[in-house]
Amino acid sequence: IPKQWYQRRVRGMTAGRGIIHSEIPGREMMRGLQLWINLKSTFKMDEPTHQDRSASEMVVAESSGVKVIVIAGEALGKKSEVRTRTPVYYLDVTMQANATLKQPIPEGWTTFCYILDGEVTVGPESKTIPAHHTVVFARVGKFVEFFNKSSELVRFVLISGEPIGEPVAKHGPFVMNTAEEIEQTLDDYKNHKNGFENAKNWKSDIGTKFRNGTLWKD
Repeated sequence: IPKQWYQRRVRGMTAGRGIIHSEIPGREMMRGLQLWINLKSTFKMDEPTHQDRSASEMVVAESSGVKVIVIAGEALGKKSEVRTRTPVYYLDVTMQANATLKQPIPEGWTTFCYILDGEVTVGPESKTIPAHHTVVFARVGKFVEFFNKSSELVRFVLISGEPIGEPVAKHGPFVMNTAEEIEQTLDDYKNHKNGFENAKNWKSDIGTKFRNGTLWKD
């Protein structure tokens, strides 16, 4: 897999009523983030969909030392074209030294950030958060605020979503609303029905090559 293919790339998948896929990283050192977003019960049996965005296709907003790759939602006056059934913000933020960001968030949404590089100061209490830590914000107010008080670049992802407010039942990769629905889903998967009809004869080409040692042969 060429490095330029996966660098700064975003792939989005809505599992809906059933999808099977394979994920294998490239040969070179890379850093990736995977976010799972639950669906409302009304969407759980939709047909699966897939979205793919290269770096050149992503919406980028910049202002006063702040750069935001708007993966989903909106920031600094720009809006992503990525479609999500559950309303979400997914922002890749880079801040220069002494920069600030005041990001509006719909009131009542669940919001958190994960620090990738550097350290960022957040909130009215000015708490400094180092890399590889997560901050979960209260569901009050209409914005979250960040400050880079250091002399180094800061990079983090800011993620926010509208709460669904439904019961959650899960088993492995399957997320439904009740234990009975989970049992039905497992039966569907085992017997290749109700969304998994094509799974019976499906094999991962990349997974097969990985197992037999031919994936990286030119």
